[in-house]
Amino acid sequence: MKETSEFSPNYAGAIKNMSEEEIDVKEILRRIDDLTTVLKIMLDDLAEISRVLKARLEVHAPETPTSAIPAQRLRNIEDIQRVFPQDLLNLLLFEVTEEHIIIKPRQYLGPENFARIASIVREQLRGEYVSHGKESHFRVPRRI
Repeated sequence: MKETSEFSPNYAGAIKNMSEEEIDVKEILRRIDDLTTVLKIMLDDLAEISRVLKARLEVHAPETPTSAIPAQRLRNIEDIQRVFPQDLLNLLLFEVTEEHIIIKPRQYLGPENFARIASIVREQLRGEYVSHGKESHFRVPRRI
């Protein structure tokens, strides 16, 4: 049998065509675990890079005289919920802290729903994803 690359997109197809004797399930699971570990490390690294870059932007932002800053309004849960379509809203829990609104999944979101939620949080709410294992969540600033 022709050897396939560890990251080949045809890997799944090759598995389907193998007989049960040829499939080494333990090896496949080990590779999946290895990939999951690498992806988690990359996600944590990217989140850290994002935090550092955001902090640098805040440090280098031009200073505005205090008198020129308009009064800031605090968002509430209803403000945040209005942005989400109903199908996503049903998958999420919302909590309010002094500085942020925390958005947590009620269940496993899957890659498509996660991407949709992450896009809304970043692009429309100026929030971010906080990766903390089982405590991972989206965080949206209350001040606008």
